[in-house]
Amino acid sequence: MSLPRPLHALTAAALVAAAALGPAHLASAETGQELPSSDQLKSALLTVDDLGPAYTAASASASASPSPSGNPTPVTGCAALSTLIGTHATMPGSSNPHASTELDGAAGNPMVTQSLGAEDQAKLADDFKLLADAFKTCHTVTFSAGTNATATFTVTPITLGDRPDAPAVRLDGTIDGVQLNAYLGVERFGTVGMIYGFFQRQSSDTQTAAIQYRTAVAKVERLLGAPAGSTTPPRATVTRGRSA
Repeated sequence: MSLPRPLHALTAAALVAAAALGPAHLASAETGQELPSSDQLKSALLTVDDLGPAYTAASASASASPSPSGNPTPVTGCAALSTLIGTHATMPGSSNPHASTELDGAAGNPMVTQSLGAEDQAKLADDFKLLADAFKTCHTVTFSAGTNATATFTVTPITLGDRPDAPAVRLDGTIDGVQLNAYLGVERFGTVGMIYGFFQRQSSDTQTAAIQYRTAVAKVERLLGAPAGSTTPPRATVTRGRSA
């Protein structure tokens, strides 16, 4: 059974949350810090080669201003996350680098999303803490696609990768009796923030989500030259347009 609209609604919400991680209301030229370019961020995203031939690339983009949706998916049931998303939705665009991708399994199941955004270290640290706190305080969250289709999920904090301090949650819910399960993980690499999403139906498999999250983290570390959790700017910023 295919449920593209609810799944893609959840994806949009995850990407909006990614933007909330780095709303970046300060342009990079104003921070005094050299940031990785959008093309550098795009090169560090997951691809079909990373996940295997069972996946297809639905999208991959790099831009100066994250724009996951003209009408960000409404989120209720978690005031902290709703506030973050609402703040981003009303914030003017910025010139900060951003890149995102979506990789789909057969019939869109599972679906993997990844978003990378760069901003001033101090601002990223503040945004990272806000989103981490939201993950810890959310117990249920409801996503709506702007139609009658909504999905309410229980939210459980987990450790998705190798770093216990990296915020991550598991979401479980149903639509019309169909089991939906998702994992969201957030990490920072100096001046770059990442949010990873893994969405599936009729399964609650954690292993695949965790393996792919680790793959995403390792690729960003390798190509941007900054370890997960680092507050040091990526080495890749030294030579703009090339990977370290």
